[in-house]
Amino acid sequence: MGLLMWIVFGALVGIVASSLMKSSNGLILDTLLGIVGAFLGGWIMSFFNKSGVTGFNLYSFLVALLGAVILIAVVRGIRR
Repeated sequence: MGLLMWIVFGALVGIVASSLMKSSNGLILDTLLGIVGAFLGGWIMSFFNKSGVTGFNLYSFLVALLGAVILIAVVRGIRR
């Protein structure tokens, strides 16, 4: 994926993850959260010998969403 697609993908994932976790971070932070979540989700999936984010598709969206939700939970744990 190109840079613009990563930004759009990250924004979508970040917004959905923030909605699921009931957190309000703003559009820019949600986008960064989605992008970092995609990398984290891909890294986690590599432990199960599965592919990470492979493009703009449902599987990649779910992998990135998993990573973003875990990232939100970790940040909440650190803040408390």
